[in-house]
Amino acid sequence: MHLIHKTPVEQQLTQVWAGFNRKLFEQLTPTFPPVKVVRFDGCLRGDIVHLQLNFFLLRQDWISHIVDQNSTEQEIYFIDHGAKLPFFLTYWHHRHRLISLPNDATGLQTLIVDDVTFRTPFRLTDYLVYPILWLQFACRKPVYKRVFKRT
Repeated sequence: MHLIHKTPVEQQLTQVWAGFNRKLFEQLTPTFPPVKVVRFDGCLRGDIVHLQLNFFLLRQDWISHIVDQNSTEQEIYFIDHGAKLPFFLTYWHHRHRLISLPNDATGLQTLIVDDVTFRTPFRLTDYLVYPILWLQFACRKPVYKRVFKRT
């Protein structure tokens, strides 16, 4: 399954990239299930992100490797790929794109794109998990807008 969320924000591309750190990542974690950030190396190739999801009686590790990262004047992206996933996922590929927007009167300067491809153990559960993940990524939008508001 494939989902994309786009969020325009007010800060310049380089400022947004500088803000993609552990503090932002912790603000982006969902309220359910509770998530503990065990390890956050960063957003560069070779970095590792390790989360622990707490389903009360069941804890699940989610470990992603940053497998690619690139920067140009117009776009910065990095890709995290699931190495160890919770029981409800069998594949995870998340391309984080930061795209410079043309200057205009709106004040919006960067577009943050969450481009996710995922699979679950069964095609049917792909369709059941999709709205849950869609909502989790929709909840990121107000965080992005607050964190990357023009100061």
